[in-house]
Amino acid sequence: MTKIVILGAAESGVGAAVLAKVKGFEVFVSDNGNIKPDYKETLSKWDIPFEEGGHTPGKVLDAHEVVKSPGIPSSAPLVKELSAKGIPIISEIEFASRYDSAKKICITGSNGKTTTTSLIYYLLQQAGLNVGLGGNIGQSYAYQVATTHHDYYVLEISSFQLDNCYEFRPDIAIITNITPDHLDRYDYKMENYVRSKFRITRNLRPEDCFIFDSDDEITINHLDQIVLQCKKLPFTQMGEVEQGAFLSGDKMVVRYEDTESDFYLEELALGGKHNIYNSMAAALAAKASGIDNEVIRNSFRTFQPIEHRLEPVLSVGGVLYINDSKATNVDSAWYALECQKKPVVWIVGGKDKGNDYSPLLELVKEKVKGIVCLGVDNRKIHECFEPIVGESSITDALSAQEAVTKAQAMAVDGDVVLLSPCCASFDLFTSYEDRGEKFKEAVRAL
Repeated sequence: MTKIVILGAAESGVGAAVLAKVKGFEVFVSDNGNIKPDYKETLSKWDIPFEEGGHTPGKVLDAHEVVKSPGIPSSAPLVKELSAKGIPIISEIEFASRYDSAKKICITGSNGKTTTTSLIYYLLQQAGLNVGLGGNIGQSYAYQVATTHHDYYVLEISSFQLDNCYEFRPDIAIITNITPDHLDRYDYKMENYVRSKFRITRNLRPEDCFIFDSDDEITINHLDQIVLQCKKLPFTQMGEVEQGAFLSGDKMVVRYEDTESDFYLEELALGGKHNIYNSMAAALAAKASGIDNEVIRNSFRTFQPIEHRLEPVLSVGGVLYINDSKATNVDSAWYALECQKKPVVWIVGGKDKGNDYSPLLELVKEKVKGIVCLGVDNRKIHECFEPIVGESSITDALSAQEAVTKAQAMAVDGDVVLLSPCCASFDLFTSYEDRGEKFKEAVRAL
């Protein structure tokens, strides 16, 4: 019997294990850390053997194929050993797609992918389609393929998930934008990161669609170097396109095949320049999926902001607290600061991924009155921004509660306290969600 080994027992790994079990493979799950109780319960329910707290080489290296968690780098010793033995290593996305005939709308990018994914999912739901949400958001794609049936999937896919995709093919592929991120996983070479993102396009056919930001220089430069046979649908805020989406006065115009549709910007529930881009990508995906204009218009009006992404939490003493914990890179924080209209006390910091903070300098000068550094090592943030805000207006914190307390002391009626960390969460928190939840708890306790 073919043996499938799953490395990593979080959402994607457990989902892949269940799918492998359903498809009749011999399955073994191995996790170097502790497996969460609910995931252990799922594995036990499906009678899937597992280990935690370390890998037993003899139980892993006899695999016919390995499904690797996206969180495990290819530089990990066990992964190197598997590669040296010639054992195929794939991602959950690759594995699940082998058993899924649904139409797939797949979104990657450095920023905006969760909002764009959630908006497209909402649009398809509002159109009455049988649609699943997965990838890097929601329930494991593999688990859904194993246990339910959908006609459509909307999948948010990270570069880490794409790295081990080979035959996987979306019907509609979207790259929201590409800016420096996760460079620590790509030998600090931007070119490697860009190539990873573009893996989403590698198997597209002439009838498939590629939706992309033609204002994004990095995307366009790479697109000029490759040949794609699919339909190309750009979106832009800097001109007009024959096919795709663009701005015309106070309207977003969407051209797809022989149709042209207009949507007024004032109808968008999501504000900010970056969300116009996200809405353009979503509208193009909706039109390519045959969704009616009225459904798109209605969905734009009623869509709710996603958790941890520019999420208003509470106003306390005339100060609005905003949770943007999902902003784990410079560009995300740039968008968050750019759309603020009031003076900002900025909570920033965490595990630096090789960030270049220089694109933020002008925005900080214009909008930020104080900074709270929430991280173990804040030296780089101090070096970059202390000359702008002044030594007395930048301070450090080692917990969300301490950060909120210090931000409250800096803020006055009419200000905004913005958690937009620019960094990964793993120095003080288990995830960006954990960081955002602890921030919200601290705000509610004021």
